[in-house]
Amino acid sequence: MRWEQGRRSTNIEDRRGMRRPGFAMAGGGGIVVLLLALLFGADPSMLLGGGGSETAEVSARERESADFVSVVLADTEDVWTEQFRKMNKTYEAPTLVLFRDAVESACGFQQAAVGPFYCPGDRDVYLDLSFFDDLRSLGAPGDFAQAYVIAHEVGHHVQNLLGITAREDTEGNDGSVRLELQADFLAGLWAHHAQRSRDILEPGDVDEALNAASQIGDDRLQMRSKGYVAPESFTHGTSAQRARWFKLGFETGDFSKGDTFRAKDL
Repeated sequence: MRWEQGRRSTNIEDRRGMRRPGFAMAGGGGIVVLLLALLFGADPSMLLGGGGSETAEVSARERESADFVSVVLADTEDVWTEQFRKMNKTYEAPTLVLFRDAVESACGFQQAAVGPFYCPGDRDVYLDLSFFDDLRSLGAPGDFAQAYVIAHEVGHHVQNLLGITAREDTEGNDGSVRLELQADFLAGLWAHHAQRSRDILEPGDVDEALNAASQIGDDRLQMRSKGYVAPESFTHGTSAQRARWFKLGFETGDFSKGDTFRAKDL
């Protein structure tokens, strides 16, 4: 992905130097806790031991990752500002909060093990950069795989601004799956318009995003953790569904094509 010359967003809040006493770092086992929490409804904080408060240093690699995140966020701002203008609406950009290990949000106290998340209560996106290591461990390397994750969470912000998140048909497992698949579609739509406007893609980038979408499908995560698939407990959609909706957004760039709530075949 060609990102180094991109505009940097000013909507970044860096809380990485803050640690809350009494909670340990998720560390390399974060992805394991994430899978357990997703599949069994466990509170990740209950699976982690105690720890102490400290001021964490930011490595050169983290600084580069944070710079990358800022560029991707700025690009989503540019795309969605234009898309909302076409709908005669005004886009209100979210703040992206960088944190380490755990964070307070309007949606409660969250451990990094839950992965990146969007909180409708404060309209912020939350990201621990260690999740990018988790992505690589899941077999989804590459900068555009990371960009897809950011764009997906921003997609939830778009849904919130448009009133989609609060609709009754987003409730339950089926509603959750449709909401998540639409966020995948919106991530693809961002990529479509960013490429047309700023030529950001390099060979293999779209494949990185499609692979990332596939690696974090409910069916694949369940097979890794339990050895079998339980469709009734899906919350995000299968690998094939997630890749399909991202691809549809990328290929069409047309917001009207992403109504997962009316789709008969996900």
